[in-house]
Amino acid sequence: MTPTTTKAGTDRPHPQVLVVGAGPVGLVAAHELARHGVRVRLVDAAPGPAVTSRALATHARTLETYDHMGVIGELLGRGQRVEHFTLHQNGSRLVRFDTDYSRLPTRYPFTLMVDQVITEEVLRGAAARHGVTVEWGTRLDSLADTGSGVRARLAGPDGQVETAEADWLIGCDGGHSTVRDQLGLRLVGDSNDTWLIADAVVDCDLPRDSIHWMRTPAGTVMMVPFPEPGKWRLLDTADVSRDEDAAAVARRFTRKIGAGTGQRVRVGEPTWVSVFTIQQRMIPQMRVGRCFVAGDAAHVHSPASGQGMNTGVQDAFNLAWKLAAVIREEADEELLDSYGPERVPVGVQLLKSTRMATLLVQLRSRAAAMALRTVFTVVRSVPLLKSKIERKIMGGMSALGLGYGDPPPSGAGRSDPLPPGGRAARVTADRCRESLGWRELLDALRRPTWTLLIADGGEAGSVARSIAEEYAGRVAVRVVGADSAAARQSAPAVSLADPEGFLRADLGLARGAWLLLRPDGYAAARGEESTPDRLRAALGAHRVRAADSSAGHLDGHPAPARSEAARRA
Repeated sequence: MTPTTTKAGTDRPHPQVLVVGAGPVGLVAAHELARHGVRVRLVDAAPGPAVTSRALATHARTLETYDHMGVIGELLGRGQRVEHFTLHQNGSRLVRFDTDYSRLPTRYPFTLMVDQVITEEVLRGAAARHGVTVEWGTRLDSLADTGSGVRARLAGPDGQVETAEADWLIGCDGGHSTVRDQLGLRLVGDSNDTWLIADAVVDCDLPRDSIHWMRTPAGTVMMVPFPEPGKWRLLDTADVSRDEDAAAVARRFTRKIGAGTGQRVRVGEPTWVSVFTIQQRMIPQMRVGRCFVAGDAAHVHSPASGQGMNTGVQDAFNLAWKLAAVIREEADEELLDSYGPERVPVGVQLLKSTRMATLLVQLRSRAAAMALRTVFTVVRSVPLLKSKIERKIMGGMSALGLGYGDPPPSGAGRSDPLPPGGRAARVTADRCRESLGWRELLDALRRPTWTLLIADGGEAGSVARSIAEEYAGRVAVRVVGADSAAARQSAPAVSLADPEGFLRADLGLARGAWLLLRPDGYAAARGEESTPDRLRAALGAHRVRAADSSAGHLDGHPAPARSEAARRA
């Protein structure tokens, strides 16, 4: 590959990855690649940052992901926590569903309503700290996979055309993705109902820690709180007109919300209105050669459950560490073949769940609407039934139950061993506060490496030191011991203190057992006997290569392994 030429005629080191699209998905991809030591170029056709927020809901697994990335602290204080879902009908409150994460423990047991504008601002700042800035007004016109890289035709803000080259390309350019079209990928699915969304200040007496759904004779309406005091996102599923002015939209919502809740309501003129036709489409593959797609470029769907941005963030988080490992010659290229098979089924399941959510939100069946009061009277009076529904809602919305292996047995909880493919951070904030082991593990998971946990016992210390040396910079090996002093004495460089024993109990780590965690915090493999051969076999099965003993280390990261040609030279 040769360097590209900028408009000014100066040379820049050619990027290892060109990311197209600087929304939340592209920013996460760029941030994570750069955090893993990859050179990234990030372009977006828009003239500058968005000023309106499409996505609002950030669910629990995405909050955990932002914790991995080191940006969670910048977002929590700028969002509105939502922990309830309240249903109203014709002036009466039918039921309020609460959050129930009892079988999906997390440090973030809520949905954070935070403007996409704010999310993107935080992610841009984080990416910039890793040396990645957005090139606004830079449009991808075409691309070609050369077999050894990707050649892209970019049109800049001044109209000048540039031929840019990169080793790989990721398309995060939304539902009308140019990358997807250039790759010949076609969205499969359908489009159906038209909805209206408006952002407005609402004078009402409704709790802001809840989403409100209300059924009226004129159809259903939803209200979702913004962090900004008094501001709500309003959604109307019936009588949608593209010709209404802001005042008419305000009157429409005033009338419907008042009828649904039985309260005095005044809706101010919206600051933003969007009328759109719901798309329920996806592509069956997410990689073509050296090009990938993520987020809305790969799947578009109803906003009914607020899953779009969250799913795209998980796409990018899944792909970035794998692509970085291949670029840095720390893993075989076959690792990239797992991206589509892991993420496409998530898209399939998402379309199924959002179709159901869409039907429930708009509820156009008069017979079903008439039965609501009876159904929810029963639900309110049977706590076990209500709790079961709450757990079902949380399991579908939070993405905490999604994994990359066989699903855990029904009813599995924190005390059950972590299965391969499951997320490791199955822990509550209270448990973290009382467990040094959990706090140390979560800190380890924020680093861009594999993590190998070996429960103290037998030859754990010597085995850990051996593996740590062989996979230096690629696998963080930790001996989990009860006595921090003893652990540090037996294996000082790799000890992880767990004096309370909570971490070993929660992860199902018996004496001498081991657990291998991927860089994205999911379990890859586990075993009961930690011998060097077994651990090497587990790492090899997941395409992790031993470190080149001659490779240096830069800024805490291993330097990319030398090419075969360089080694021969």
